[in-house]
Amino acid sequence: MRERDVPQEGNATLAGNRKAVYAVADDGKVRLVASRGWEVEEIVTRQAVQDLERLAQEARGRARAGLTSPLEVHMYRARMDLALLSQTTGLWRWRIRRHFRPRVFARLSPALRQRYADALGLTPEALGRID
Repeated sequence: MRERDVPQEGNATLAGNRKAVYAVADDGKVRLVASRGWEVEEIVTRQAVQDLERLAQEARGRARAGLTSPLEVHMYRARMDLALLSQTTGLWRWRIRRHFRPRVFARLSPALRQRYADALGLTPEALGRID
């Protein structure tokens, strides 16, 4: 994208901030250019957030019914998916899915609870609760 073509339409999800975008200048060099975003980006971001909120609500219902652990609820509330939580914690996806089982989650070691809590920005005690 050329420097003059960097979108400046505005994006409400950026909350008035700008973001850096790489663009090709007139002299052919790649430079960082400040962008206010564009409408398409805002629409896609809002759809992704709505989808994660829906998944969190569904997970909350399953957790209250005893079908999943609070870990799944907190994962979606933190706007993460299984792949991102896996990368953040350094745990295998299959292992995290196993921790979605309430009985397995209840037996997690304090160190593993702390690892999840750190990744999700929670305390270990809050990790076990559903609000």
